[in-house]
Amino acid sequence: ALEGSADRLGRLAQGAEEDARGIVRVSASQPVACVLLPPLLARMREGLPQVTVELVVSNAVSNLLRREADIALRMVRPRQASLVTRRIAQVNIGACAHRDYLRRNGTPRSPQDLGAHLLVGGAQGEDVREHAQALGIAPQALRFGLCSDDLMAQWAAVRAGLGIGFVSEYLMRTDPKVRPLLPALKLPRFPIWLTVHREIRTSPRIRAVYDFLADAVPEALSPASSPAPPP
Repeated sequence: ALEGSADRLGRLAQGAEEDARGIVRVSASQPVACVLLPPLLARMREGLPQVTVELVVSNAVSNLLRREADIALRMVRPRQASLVTRRIAQVNIGACAHRDYLRRNGTPRSPQDLGAHLLVGGAQGEDVREHAQALGIAPQALRFGLCSDDLMAQWAAVRAGLGIGFVSEYLMRTDPKVRPLLPALKLPRFPIWLTVHREIRTSPRIRAVYDFLADAVPEALSPASSPAPPP
């Protein structure tokens, strides 16, 4: 109880600040923090030079109530009544492979063709096996070039030509040598929730970062933001 009271006093004091300068702690998953956010934060720096972002990189849900972060970008909606949550965007997942892999192994034309290819998946490939079974593909028939519980390791494996992976579309757009595959394949879509504690949303610097991310993240995830493909 004492710890909770101390945290609440700290949030109230932070919310009472009148100057839009200082540190703002932003929590995000590894791919969002490593790929999506850096160019956005560089742009934000031009408009908010007095604000320093401390990026908490974690696939776990940071606890805003304990001030582990001021703002969080999450794929699941927090349920605490004291948090202000806004759904700002959606992350689409797609199949893809490096062009060198496709040159060596051919391009799948239907989901059933995946059984003839090397795949990149999560730990022990369980995530891919579950989706394959729903598509009528025998899970035991799948072969993997690499399995990892690290999302950035999976992306690195795709870029190295180890197999067909299943990653977010914003990741695919960062490497023109990676080709999207099977556009008709139905894969999960994940919402992005922008979350802040209601007691500190009135802090000028936190409010400024919150408002910027609310506009910039959906724009960055939009297909219109994709660079033109190489000739």
